[in-house]
Amino acid sequence: MTGKNVTSVDVARRAGVSQSAVSRFYTPGASVSKKMAEKIRVAAQELGYRPNVLARAMITGKSRIIGLVVYHFESQFYPEAVEKLSIALQENGYHVLLFMASKTVGDVGPVVQTIMDYRVDGVIMVSVSLSSTLAERLRERDIPVMLFNRDQPGDQLRAVTSDNIAGGRVAAEMLLRGNPRRIAHLAGFEGSSTQQQREEGFLAALSEAGHSLHSRAVGNYHYADAADATRELFDVPEPPDALFVADDHMAFAALDVIRIELGLRVPEDVAVVGFDDSQQAAWPSFNLSTVRQRLNSMVSTAVDELIAAIEGADAPIRKLRIEPLPVYRGTTRT
Repeated sequence: MTGKNVTSVDVARRAGVSQSAVSRFYTPGASVSKKMAEKIRVAAQELGYRPNVLARAMITGKSRIIGLVVYHFESQFYPEAVEKLSIALQENGYHVLLFMASKTVGDVGPVVQTIMDYRVDGVIMVSVSLSSTLAERLRERDIPVMLFNRDQPGDQLRAVTSDNIAGGRVAAEMLLRGNPRRIAHLAGFEGSSTQQQREEGFLAALSEAGHSLHSRAVGNYHYADAADATRELFDVPEPPDALFVADDHMAFAALDVIRIELGLRVPEDVAVVGFDDSQQAAWPSFNLSTVRQRLNSMVSTAVDELIAAIEGADAPIRKLRIEPLPVYRGTTRT
């Protein structure tokens, strides 16, 4: 007997143990003796048995499934984040279901309904906002939600982000070391907390140093939009000689336009600072100075907080900010 029709009862019969012992063997944290565990493992392998996670969820009320919602993968930061989150959750005994949010900004209603249909134990929203109505629906189902690399006020949702205000200040300090005269900002999507907070910190640091912003354009965290925005910033009689870009992905677009289309030297003619420290930032073709999001710390913090919320009803709702770090490479003057 092998295949999809094999049940835990069949495994128990083959191993010479009780069905409850088989159930405990496949329940993370439950205790089974080494001798019994080996019998069950061998029997399950011989029969080709795999536990039905959703069926067990109907009985226990816990699926050990986390819904991971992502808006887009254009920036390399997000595949890295999803990979690390998935690995960390799996190491803690949870399964991951990946959902893509609608391209319509803020339209995550259908995805959230699907997530609830899967009886997930928790949800991580990666750079995705959640309306108050949807947040309330999840709370009614006792499904903890974690916002990752995004925050929003007033919804009583857990969040783990970089300290983006501090990161904006760091970016300003990196550019100011080169004594610039005309400082510009290439902004991301203006409706996101990451953009708003990074720009807030950046402008505050400029003001304190006696500088004002020379010019500004919006790239929406997309390569093509960022390239157009860069052309807009530099199509003036006195273009910027320093540029803070709200994430690395847009910074790569800016560097391509500045170097290839405009023939300017980086950092001699214009210094550039990004934000994220994604893997490509260190590639020789970019060699980008940037503000590092401490992704490993963000992931471990988010996973620990979410699991605590799932496994302990009294876990507090917290918004945690991880301090970012400056990374100096070849696109800044010192």
